[in-house]
Amino acid sequence: MAVHEPMSSPGHGGRDGRVPDRRWDPAQPAIRLTHAERDAAAETLKEAYADGRLDDEEFEERLGLAMKAKFPADLEPLFNDIVPRNAHQSPAPHASAVPPAQPGQPEAPPNGSERLLAAGGHVSGYFLSALGPLIVVLASGRTSPYVRRHAYEALNYQLTVLIASIVMIGLAWLVIPAILWVLMMIGWVFMPAIAGLVALVGGRWKYPFTWRAVKD
Repeated sequence: MAVHEPMSSPGHGGRDGRVPDRRWDPAQPAIRLTHAERDAAAETLKEAYADGRLDDEEFEERLGLAMKAKFPADLEPLFNDIVPRNAHQSPAPHASAVPPAQPGQPEAPPNGSERLLAAGGHVSGYFLSALGPLIVVLASGRTSPYVRRHAYEALNYQLTVLIASIVMIGLAWLVIPAILWVLMMIGWVFMPAIAGLVALVGGRWKYPFTWRAVKD
């Protein structure tokens, strides 16, 4: 027999009853969600918001719950009234409530605040080095796949420049490392600005010659 427990405490945010209760079946194994599954949930909610199925408050509330979800059962009530189900097929017992992403399906376009935060992650490297994009990752990276992708890219680039600068300073007496360091500094002046502009228009960006030590 299924046991019902509320997804959030009553009256949280003044929106009691807007999201259905989570259904928890103790017979199912408690397999935790991955970042990819939370990202897929966020994209589905963005599509529903763009289609007009969710208003502003519902979208913000459900997006926050989706990014904090730990188990598939936490996501199920977020999609019960926006994702149509096939009446002729019953869902698998352990299937996630999030529909699988289709190959080649375009990502939902980021909103203005997401583009601004993503650009800030790149440009902040001018003032705070790797600390700037790290702050963006910690502050907003978990609520937006778009912001997280750009912030991680900026973080890895700034770490690469920082580590390479330390190494090349020790080899400054050699001609080739000195030339490489000068070229790297010239790139550091221009590339974060270009990356910020790309982020502002909603595009993707990959820094060249970057050691991606920090992965999502």
